[in-house]
Amino acid sequence: MSFRLAAYAVCIEDGRVLLARHVPSKGESNWTLPGGRVEHAEDPFDAVIREVAEETGCDAVAERLLGVDSRVIPAAERAIPGGPEHQNVGIFYQVRITGGRLRPEPNGETAEPTWTPIPEVARLRRSSLVDVGIALAQTLPATGHVAPVPVGGLIQH
Repeated sequence: MSFRLAAYAVCIEDGRVLLARHVPSKGESNWTLPGGRVEHAEDPFDAVIREVAEETGCDAVAERLLGVDSRVIPAAERAIPGGPEHQNVGIFYQVRITGGRLRPEPNGETAEPTWTPIPEVARLRRSSLVDVGIALAQTLPATGHVAPVPVGGLIQH
């Protein structure tokens, strides 16, 4: 099994959420939250701010921990044929943008950072992380955990 620890930013302002289009080298693009892998010896709190800056060009502050999502992606559903199953543990933070200007990630897989009205999210091809992050931000569960988001249709791993 492969494993990834990641930190994600849930930036919601005026009924809009900050999303970015993930454009992989192979396969279809989808919308996701700014965020990504926590580097070795990096604090996830610092990682989420770094990822927002890298992927969107914006400065940000993490205001609170929203929760944690852990999901296992079966080998048969991974984009890498013949690869092992994969566990992704995502730490979600409520993040506020404090400056900068939206721009695509230079030489990266993330493009088109944009503020998207929350009602329009349901019509987008998106990562399940988007739904998890929005649910955490809207419900603020005491446990920091929401029910698993089913994958299929417009919602991808």
